[in-house]
Order: sequence, then structure tokens, then C-alpha cells
Amino acid sequence: MRILVTGGAGHLGANLLRRLLADGDADIRALVRGGDNNEGVEGLGIEVVQGDLRDASSLRAAVAGVDRIFHVAAQISTVEGKEQELFENNVVGTKNLLAAAREAGVGRVVVTGSFSAVGHRHDGVPSDETVPFNPFEKVLPYEKSKQAVELECLRAVAEGQDVVIATSCAILGPHDYVPSRMGAVLRDFANGKLRAYIPGGFEFVAARDICEGHVLAMKKGRTGHKYIISSGFHSMDQIMGIMERVTGRKRPMRLPAAVMAAIAPVTQAIQTRLFPSRPQRLTPGAIRILRMERHADTSKAQRELGFVPTPLEDAVREAYDFFVARGQIRGKKLSAVSSELSASERKRAVG
Repeated sequence: MRILVTGGAGHLGANLLRRLLADGDADIRALVRGGDNNEGVEGLGIEVVQGDLRDASSLRAAVAGVDRIFHVAAQISTVEGKEQELFENNVVGTKNLLAAAREAGVGRVVVTGSFSAVGHRHDGVPSDETVPFNPFEKVLPYEKSKQAVELECLRAVAEGQDVVIATSCAILGPHDYVPSRMGAVLRDFANGKLRAYIPGGFEFVAARDICEGHVLAMKKGRTGHKYIISSGFHSMDQIMGIMERVTGRKRPMRLPAAVMAAIAPVTQAIQTRLFPSRPQRLTPGAIRILRMERHADTSKAQRELGFVPTPLEDAVREAYDFFVARGQIRGKKLSAVSSELSASERKRAVG
């Protein structure tokens, strides 16, 4: 079986490629975009093809001879002003890919969804796959684009295509080459460069868990259905506690969320104007999402797919070791420290 993974160099894509290679039951092809950071696919011994989701002809070449597809590629943004880019890359790109797959006779396509495109309940009950997305609430352009991606998937299903949606939450784990927003938080925390954080919380997912969810969706998912994959809700206080235990550093200052929400629009406008290429962390959209403290109900994925979440702290440890190995965090790998401790214990036992 030949499997295509779009966005193979991204955080999820790089982890999924390694999971599929470890399973060893498929011939893997990765689609990447030329000019991007594509370290995530280097040295894997797989077929790598360049293309662009906005270019239908490049997609027809990418899907040729493919049996299954994991459509992982997407543009992620919590800032305003990128609406057209998000629409073209996420919505039109998904439409183009599904059309190319349909023309080529590809079997199942698993599309990565976003928990941001799942409706939010205001009664404190965790949201499941049945809660409708409300476009009349204040939502980010990215959230709108991912909800529109789901509509393209359902449109394809109505035309007879086999599509399943694996809904992802905020990912933490290794092989984070760009890095992701949360990967940058961990890196800066470990290096003493994270100056402050705000309270709130979100659903987080270990890289290994979201990969497992995608594999299970490919094997067991029902056509036209979506499955929320999460390791669990964590407050930012809990995330800071995990990072304290992993890195040995104390957490930074905790700022009132209301204060940051008031000044974030100003700082975003300044950064966008003066430093357009600099990543923005505490944007108004990101603060709003954290303050909502949305919880997910993953019982459908557990019941129908057999998904079992693993501890998020393990994923943070794996991400920490990854950044240490790349020289982006100063210190020793946790695995090396554990080995040294074990060797010391054995030496004392022998003595």
C-alpha cells in the first residue's frame, strides 16, 4: 500500500511519518512545499515530492499511484489579516486535494480537523462531535477556515468519496522543527526566556496520541464522521507545572488574563506593522481561546476507534529531549540523565 502524507514536514506530519515507518506496512510518500523548512522529512528514506495545495496540477502528480492519504497540511494562525491565505491554503487546498484523490481513484482520505472548529458549549459540558460550530460568535479566521474544510469533506462524502476527519487539539511532542506555538513556549521556558504567561486552558494532545488517532481513523473510522483526539484538558497553570518538573526551572510571572486581553490588540498592531515576520504568541485570538477553557469529550474516539490517551507530561519530556538534541535548549537530555542515575544506582548496589 502506498500512503501519501501532506504537510509531512510539519509538527504532526513529521511525527505521523515516523509512526507509519515504524508500523512498516506501507510505502510512504510525503508532500512538502518548496521553500519551507522541510527538515521533518530529511533522512527518512521516503519519497518526497514538492507541490502546493493551491496548485491542482501538482496535487494530481502527488496522488498518482496512491492508495490512501493523510491530509495533514494546513496553515495555522491566530492573527487577523491572513484571511485570504487561510482560505486558499486550507479550504481551497483541501477541495483541490480531495478532487485529485477522487479522480485518481484513491481510497480513504483522513483529513486533520481542528478542535477550534468544534462548537463550544457555554454550560460547562465538554464538547463532542455533535456540537455545531457557531459562525456568529467571535471566532478567528483560522477557525472559520477549518470549519469550511469540514464542509468540503462532507461535500466530497456526498459525492461518494471515503473521507474521515481526525480532529486535533494543541499538539505537544518531538519532531517540532519549525517549532509550533507550544514547542516555542517549552523552548523559551527551558532557556529562561519565557517572561510571563496567563491563566486559562485548552485541550492538548501528545504527538503520539494524535498520530495514533489518525492511524485508527484510517483503519476503523466511519466514512463522513469526525473523531476528536485529545490527551486531555490542561490549564496553563498545569502546563507550567509540567514544564517546571521537566526542565527544573521555575515558572515565569502569571499575568491577569483581563489585563493582557486589553493590551493585546495594541501590541498585535505594533508587531504586525513593525515586525511582520516575528511570531506572535499572546494575540487577542490566542488569549480568547485560553480564557474560554474549552473541554473536549473524546468518548466517541475511545468507543469506536479504541483510542486511549497517554500522559501529556511524557510528550513534554520527549519534546524537551528533541530540543536539547538540536541545541535549542541548553542542558542534558532527560533520557541521558535517567541513564546516568540508573548507572549510579547500579554502581552503589554493586559496591
